[in-house]
Amino acid sequence: MKNIEFLREGLKNLKTVGTVARSSKHLCRGMIKHVNFQEARLIVELGAGDGVITKHILRSMHPDARLLAFEVHPRFCESLRKIKDKRLIVVEDSAEKLGEYLAQIGAEEVDFFISAIPFVALPKELGYRIVRTCHQYLKKSGLYIQVHYSLLTKNLYETVFGNVDVNFVALNVPPAFVLVSEKY
Repeated sequence: MKNIEFLREGLKNLKTVGTVARSSKHLCRGMIKHVNFQEARLIVELGAGDGVITKHILRSMHPDARLLAFEVHPRFCESLRKIKDKRLIVVEDSAEKLGEYLAQIGAEEVDFFISAIPFVALPKELGYRIVRTCHQYLKKSGLYIQVHYSLLTKNLYETVFGNVDVNFVALNVPPAFVLVSEKY
């Protein structure tokens, strides 16, 4: 998907896309630098968009790992399906249904979550439900990694995980925060 197409989709669906610009390579690197790719065998990406972060994840993933990428927008799912990698499983559905899809692939736990869901634009209870579900399926010592453009929802991760480490990525439009929570 071209940048202008992403801009149009972002303007048309700002509440669910959450931004009008794709993540920069600096933000993509800032998101995935927390992942232990040698150990990870199941990574779940939430709000995969058109696949800009997805491609960074796949380039770093172990050959035996799988990436379950959730996205609700049909146009973005079309772009994701064009990524030819047998490790990628595109899910055109809400992250609320994570448990159903993990059961379908025979997985009980997730090593890492990487999320770009715009929780600021979602109903508060829906956000809590999604993050609590992620916490439930995240393995012990696993990380939940979330991008935001403000710190308005930082307490969501503190409440569910009991911890959050904030990293700032200035080289992105707009500048972004990468929030990292560990399951103890």
